[in-house]
This record gives sequence, C-alpha cells and structure tokens, in this order.
Amino acid sequence: METYDEDNIRYEQARRQVERLRGFYGHLFAYIAINAMIVVYNIKHLEPGESYFQFKNFFTATFWGIGLVAHAIAVYLPNIGFIRDWEEKQIRKLMEKKKK
Repeated sequence: METYDEDNIRYEQARRQVERLRGFYGHLFAYIAINAMIVVYNIKHLEPGESYFQFKNFFTATFWGIGLVAHAIAVYLPNIGFIRDWEEKQIRKLMEKKKK
C-alpha cells in the first residue's frame, strides 16, 4: 500500500511534467507562428527572379530550431525509465533523511 507521501510525490512529479509539456508546446507554437510570418515576409520581399532558398531566409528557423530541439530533449528525456527511476530513488533518500 502506498503512503500519502508517495502519492504526493507522484502527483508533484506529474504536475511538473505537465508544466514542462505546456512550456514546450507554447515554445513550439511560437516557433511555428513566428517562422510562418518570417516566411511570408521574406517571400513578399524577394527581388524578381531571386530564389527563396538562401541561408538568410532560414537563419532564424535554423538556430531557433536548435533551441527547440534542446527544449524537447529536456522535456522528453526524463521520461526514459532509468532517469525516472534514479529521480525516484533520490526523492526517497531525501525523504528518509528528513524523517530521521
């Protein structure tokens, strides 16, 4: 039977994960929205006969995309089993120290 403390720990872990997911999805939405506006702006300001496929047109999407991937790793990597198990063991150790 799980104790009240373990239920609270699981609830807090789930709440923190939902907050991380919400932050990531907000970041993803901003990335898509802003880069869509940049694409429209860049297309409207092309010189006649100029190709859209130039690095300057992909600069923001590329480097912001790297940051977005890093954010995704930070959000989704903790869900891998061995990391989650390690985190729970550390929480239990700290709780045992507080009880003593």
